Amino acid sequence: MCNENITFDKLPEAVAYLIKEVSELKSLVETKQSQPTKKRVPIEIEEACRLIMKAKPTVYALARKGLIPCYKRGKKLFFFEDELMAWITQGKRKTIEELKEEVEARVNQGIRRRPSRRNF
Repeated sequence: MCNENITFDKLPEAVAYLIKEVSELKSLVETKQSQPTKKRVPIEIEEACRLIMKAKPTVYALARKGLIPCYKRGKKLFFFEDELMAWITQGKRKTIEELKEEVEARVNQGIRRRPSRRNF
């Protein structure tokens, strides 16, 4: 319909097409506006301790070593909940099946380790 020349006879079809397109655009805009934007609100150390289930001295030690995502303003540490949850998921240990699959994939790719000098 977009590339055709619009004549007087095709005017009702063109108007119907435009009405349909406008209603689709309106529904897209409404769904986009109805989705709430999630604000990233910083949390303090007490709530971070509760969230990751660690003691306060442990969280301070992890922050000092740079092992946990944190921000410092003055003497206070701040955290973001989504970053802490991502940090927790990064520490997932692989199952035996996942380790076997990884080893098999490396063997199939032909990646070999350097032999030790004791074998020569």
